[in-house]
Amino acid sequence: MANWHAIGLWGHAAAAALTMLVAAWLVRRWAGQMHSRPSLGDAALLLALLATSLWAFAAATLGGGHGTAGLAESMRNLAWLAFLFQMVRSARAQPRTVTAVYLVLAVVLIGQPMVAFWHAANQGMPRPGELAFSVAMLLRMIFTVGVLVLANNLYSVADTETRASLRLPLTALAAMWLYDLNLYTVGYLGDALPADLVALRGVLMVFAVPFFALAANRPGGWKLTLSRKVAYRSLSLFAILGYLVTMIAVAQMLRSFGGAVASSAQVLLVLGMSLAAMILLPSDRFRAWFRVKATKHFFQHRYDYRAEWIRFTETIGRPGDGTAPFHERVIKAAADISDSPSGLLLAPTDGGRLQLQARFNWPTADVPAQACTASTIGYFQATARIVELEALRSGKDALTDQRAIPDWILAESNAWAIVPLVHFDRLAGLVVLSRPVIERQLDWEDLDLLRLVGRQLASYLAEARSQEALREADQFDEFNRRMAFVMHDIKNLVSQLSLVARNAERHADNPEFRADMIATLQNSVGKMNTLIQRLTGYARSTGDGIRAIDAERVVRAVIADKAERHPVVASSAPRMTLMADPVQLEQVLGHLIQNAIDASGADHPVYVSLSRDGLNGVIEIVDHGSGMSTEFVRAKLFKPFISSKADGFGIGAYEARLLVEAMNGRIEVESREGEGSRFAVYLPLATRIENDEAALDGPLLAAKV
Repeated sequence: MANWHAIGLWGHAAAAALTMLVAAWLVRRWAGQMHSRPSLGDAALLLALLATSLWAFAAATLGGGHGTAGLAESMRNLAWLAFLFQMVRSARAQPRTVTAVYLVLAVVLIGQPMVAFWHAANQGMPRPGELAFSVAMLLRMIFTVGVLVLANNLYSVADTETRASLRLPLTALAAMWLYDLNLYTVGYLGDALPADLVALRGVLMVFAVPFFALAANRPGGWKLTLSRKVAYRSLSLFAILGYLVTMIAVAQMLRSFGGAVASSAQVLLVLGMSLAAMILLPSDRFRAWFRVKATKHFFQHRYDYRAEWIRFTETIGRPGDGTAPFHERVIKAAADISDSPSGLLLAPTDGGRLQLQARFNWPTADVPAQACTASTIGYFQATARIVELEALRSGKDALTDQRAIPDWILAESNAWAIVPLVHFDRLAGLVVLSRPVIERQLDWEDLDLLRLVGRQLASYLAEARSQEALREADQFDEFNRRMAFVMHDIKNLVSQLSLVARNAERHADNPEFRADMIATLQNSVGKMNTLIQRLTGYARSTGDGIRAIDAERVVRAVIADKAERHPVVASSAPRMTLMADPVQLEQVLGHLIQNAIDASGADHPVYVSLSRDGLNGVIEIVDHGSGMSTEFVRAKLFKPFISSKADGFGIGAYEARLLVEAMNGRIEVESREGEGSRFAVYLPLATRIENDEAALDGPLLAAKV
C-alpha cells in the first residue's frame, strides 16, 4: 500500500509540474506575439491545462480518492469539455443538438460534486453510503462515455488539415478518459476505487502532457466544419444517455428497497427496456420520426444542402451495370429529398401528351395510357407549381387548377405530391411522389429544394433526349451509308442486264448465248430478291396528298392483300370519311396488319374494325399473338432499328407512326406478353364526303376475308 501511495504521490506531482510548465510556456509565447491576440481555442486550452495541473496537485497532496481531488477532477473535466465546445463553436454552422449534448454533460459534471458531498455525509450509514457511491460512479461513467463519443465525432467530421492538428490532444484526452472509464467501472462493480489504479493515473498523465504541449504549439485557432452527421450522432448520444440514466436511476431506486421483490423488479426493468430498444431502434418508421423531429427542433434549416447535393449527384450521375436505369434514378433523386419510398415519372410524347416513362418501387400504381388531361402540360409548363395532393383533395389548396390534375392521380391514395420538371419553359416530365413514411406538410424549404432539383432533373432529361436524337441521327447516317452500297449493287445489276439485253438482239439464236443469258438472269434475280428483302417496306411513298377518303375502301384493299396468306377478320362499321393520304394510310395499315400476322399463330386470325371517337375515326388492329412487354412498348416500339422480330429492321412501326402523325393523327398501343396487342390508328374525320363514288359503297363485311 505504501508503494502505491508513493507512486501516486510522485506521479501526480510530476503531472502537475509538467502541466504547469506547458501552461507557462503557452503564456510566454503569447507575450512574445504582441501583434496577434490569442484565439479563444488557445485560451480554452490554457484553462484546461491549469485545471489539470490543479487536479494533479490535489491528488498528489490529498490523495486521489479525497473529496477535494474529486471536485478538482470535475473542474478538470469541465475545462476540457469547454475546450471541445469551443472548437465546435468555431464551426460555420453549429447545430443546436450539439450544444444540448454539451449542456447535458456539463450538468452531469455539476452533479458529481453534489453526489460526492452526499456520499461523504452518509459514510456512517451503509445503505445510503453505498447508494451514493454507486450513483457517483455511474455519473462519472456516463460522462466519460459521452465525452469519448463526442471526441470521436469531432475527429471523424473534421477536414484533413484540422484532423491532423486534433490528433494529438484528442489522443491524450481519449487515453485519460478511457482510463477513467475503466477505473470507475471497476469501482462500481467492486464498491470501492482500487488504490493501484488511482495511483497510476498520475503516471498516465505524465505521458499525456507532452501531447498537450505539441498541440499547444499549433499556430492559429481551432476550427471545425461540422456536418449534420455529427449533429445526429450527438443527438443519438443524447438519447442513449437519457436511456442509460433512466434505467440506472430506476434500478437504483428499486435496489434501495432491497429484498427478492426488488431484485425481480430490476430484472424485469432491464428486460423491458432492452426489449423496447430492440423494437424501436431497427424500425424505419421510428428512425424517420426521429430524423423529422430532430430536424424540426434542433436545426435552423431542414436540409444540409451540401449533403443533399452530394447525394443528388451520386444518385443521378452514377453509371454502371449495377445501377438502376436512368429514368428510375431521376425519380429516386427527387424522392430522396422528401424521403418518399417510391414514385412515378410521366414524360411528354411527341404527340403532346403524357405517358408513364418509369416506375420506382411503385408497381401497383394504375397509370392509363394517356396519363394527363388536356391542360396538364400547359398548366405545369406555365406555373412550374409543386402540388401537394392531400391539400388538393381536402379542398385546402385553392391556387392549383384542379382541371390540370388527372383523375387517376387524385384517386391514387398513395400519391402525395407532383413535382414538375421544367427546362427553359418546357415541361420535361412530372414526378409523382408517394407518401413518405412519416407524412408531413411541405414547407417553403421543401418547395424551394424540390423546385431546384426539378430544374436540374429537367436538364438531365433534356440532355438525355438530345443524346437519343443524336444516336438516331447516327443510325440513320449508318443506314444511308448501307443504302449507298445497296444502290451500288443495283447499279451493277442494271449494267449487267443492260449488256445482256443489247447482246440478245445479235445473238438470240445462239444456243450457248441463251444458256449463258439464262444463268446470268437467274443470278441477277437471286441478287435482286436479296436486295428486295432488305428494302421491302422501308421505301417511303410520296402519296397522293391528304384529302377526304373512304376509310372502308382502303381497309378492304389491305385486308384483301393480306388475307391470302393469313386469316383476317373484319367487323362491320358505320361509314367513315377520313382526312388522310390513301397511299400512305394503306402503307401504314399494311405495316400494322403484317406485324400482327407475324406475331400470331397460323390458327389465330387478326381482327380489324372501324369506329368513331369524337372528331376522330379509329381503325383497330387486334391480334392474340405473342404480345409485347410494357417496357418495350414504352421505350422501344417506335424507335428506329429496334425490333422484337429476329430478322426485323425496326423501321415499320417507326415509319407508320411518322406517316400517321404527318396526317394529323396518332397511334395508340396496348399489349401484354402472351396475350396479344391492340393498335389503334386515330385520324380526323372529314367534315363532308367529297368523294361521291365512295359514298355509294356498302359497309365493311363482318366476315373472314
